[in-house]
This record gives sequence, structure tokens and C-alpha cells, in this order.
Amino acid sequence: MENFTPHLLSSSTITGDEVYNSQGKHLGEVKELMIDLNTGQVAYAVLSFGGFLGMGDKLFALPFEALTLNTDLKYFVLDVDKETLDNAPGFDKDHWPSAPDRSFIDRIYTHYGYEPYYKNQGRLSSIV
Repeated sequence: MENFTPHLLSSSTITGDEVYNSQGKHLGEVKELMIDLNTGQVAYAVLSFGGFLGMGDKLFALPFEALTLNTDLKYFVLDVDKETLDNAPGFDKDHWPSAPDRSFIDRIYTHYGYEPYYKNQGRLSSIV
């Protein structure tokens, strides 16, 4: 059967999906997708690294674009190095960032080397 890459997925399908690095090491899972209600775009994904590097009590935000879907193995890949994860913007599971906080979102996107989604308005990105 030919490998099928979906172009649309429900947020409930993505929530709970496992995340691995490019070497196949389990990093955690997608906890939430945060939607910007003004634009309808995914502002960022929230990941729980489940104790990875001793950071089990924190959640981490990253641009959804930083995740690649592995359709064969049915998980997401986050292709970043250990230092990037060590210094990733995060927050306590009981104290989520208040919305809208563009400075927090800017830090997330800058940290992972992406342009914030709201600066891309009007441009459609291709789905690979």
C-alpha cells in the first residue's frame, strides 16, 4: 500500500501523539495545540517531555512547523539537538502563559529558528 500523507488532522488526533528525535529516541508527547483565535492558526504545540533530561514537571512550547509527521511509524519527529532542548522555552504545568503573549511566542519561534506564524499571514505554506 502506498504511503499516505494527510493534509488535515484533527487536534484530538494529534494530542497525545508521541514525539521522537531524528535518532529515534523518545522525547515525549504532544499535550496541546494552542490556536490563535484571531487568525485560526496553530500558535504553537505544547510538549511534555515526560522526564526527558530531568524536566518532567515542565511543558515546552515549539512551533508546530518544527514537528514532522512520520506516517509510517505514526509519530512526530522533532529534529533538534540536545542543547536546543536544554534551553527550550518552557513553563510549569500549573502556570501556562497568558494569551495573547506575543513576546513568549516570539521567543519560541526564534529559539527554534522559525518566523512567527503571524508574520506569515497572507502567505500559504506548502504541506510536505
